[in-house]
Amino acid sequence: MIKALYLIYQIVIALPVMIVLTVITALVTMIGSIFNDRFWGYWPGMIWGRLFYIVFLIPVHVHGRGNIRKCQSYVVAANHQSYWDAFLMYGFLGIKFKWIMKKELGKVPFVGWACRMAGHIFIDRSSRVSSMESIKKAESQLRNGMSVVIFPEGTRTADGKMARFKRGAFLISEELGMPILPVAIDGNYTVMSRHAWHVTWHPVHITFLEPVMPKREPGATEQEMARIMTETSNQVFNTIRERLEESGS
Repeated sequence: MIKALYLIYQIVIALPVMIVLTVITALVTMIGSIFNDRFWGYWPGMIWGRLFYIVFLIPVHVHGRGNIRKCQSYVVAANHQSYWDAFLMYGFLGIKFKWIMKKELGKVPFVGWACRMAGHIFIDRSSRVSSMESIKKAESQLRNGMSVVIFPEGTRTADGKMARFKRGAFLISEELGMPILPVAIDGNYTVMSRHAWHVTWHPVHITFLEPVMPKREPGATEQEMARIMTETSNQVFNTIRERLEESGS
């Protein structure tokens, strides 16, 4: 009975409310970002992300906030369980950031348009050269506390388990000399997996783990750099996986 009532609530009330708020947030972001994308590219999205969880009545528990230094820029690397991960990161990361997202998302009405105006970074994942050119163009933004967020798995999990990380986040960390902030997301797969068409009520936990510094070696060959990035990728992957295993996921 409770599940049926919650389904009715989300279809009749929560979803229409959030559609309207999404359009409003996108418009405010687009207009505000003309003048200051550091402010307007963050605050409207932060409020919007939190409202998703409030309106859908889903509790969020935040852990490890002390691992984040406000003045530090990070490459934020999180596991990817659901579309809801975007709302979670917007709402609860607590630091200004730019997304790294595939270029196709920039064509999405309102949300994609707002992301472009807010200065988020769109990359062509089919071309490593184009991807790095996009990162280098954005390098000037990723300073003074501005971070970048990426899901190293590349796509949402199909079965709730983590997939091996791609090297993009770790290449960025090496190129820009920025520490990696591992983030463990737990619960969003139950809230709405990639196979679901509606939301299921379930508590969500987001845990900020101890940052990992890039292992920069001046004069390293391309082969040595590949080895270093693989080691860093494995370290971050295992850190997040161990946290999820501790919580029983």
